[in-house]
Amino acid sequence: MRELDQLLLNFNFSKNYKKDDFFVSKSNFFAFNLIDTWPKWEKNILNICGEKYSGKTHLSEIFLNKNKGKILNSVKFSYNQSDNLRIYQNIILEDFNEHIDEKSIFSLINFVDQNNKYLLINSLKPINEMNFNLEDLKSRTKNCLVAKIEQPDDQLIKVLLAKCFSDRQIKIDNKLIEFTVKRITRSYGKIFEFIYKIDEISLKKKKSIDIKTVKDVLKV
Repeated sequence: MRELDQLLLNFNFSKNYKKDDFFVSKSNFFAFNLIDTWPKWEKNILNICGEKYSGKTHLSEIFLNKNKGKILNSVKFSYNQSDNLRIYQNIILEDFNEHIDEKSIFSLINFVDQNNKYLLINSLKPINEMNFNLEDLKSRTKNCLVAKIEQPDDQLIKVLLAKCFSDRQIKIDNKLIEFTVKRITRSYGKIFEFIYKIDEISLKKKKSIDIKTVKDVLKV
């Protein structure tokens, strides 16, 4: 995955986080619906989890565009920042993992509860399955809403491929997209890796995208 991250750093993705550009499918419907229906949540802490490139940041931006809030880096967060958070109704913790300052996060959760605020946590895996040393934090993270973005279904893969190729002015026959959908690994990382390689071939080799090119990239 590190290799893919390096590839994507040089891949000029259009960071357009508008609501209309988020395609809702059965893979992400539950997470999207919760974002869209705030503040009608059963609990005031929501954890959206899913693999890299699955749309967690996009959902956070949609949420912020609609509701006042503040995004924080989970690993860098220290609770002494809390005084600056009182003006925000919503707080977002990005890139949450087991390497956070547990006491600071626990204090933040208490702060959110005591001040009737909302906390949105984005992570690769569900926070209620993480191993924390602080028992109080373990207990609190098991008592929150969890919305997992599932592996992309065929419909979502097709839309991602078509949109990304269109954004990059890559002409590719719909039959080749259908061919790819049936054979590509159901992983957001693999999908964007495929798009990157096709884009690279199109730009550097000035080569038309045909069935042989697609098969070579897919290794089928």
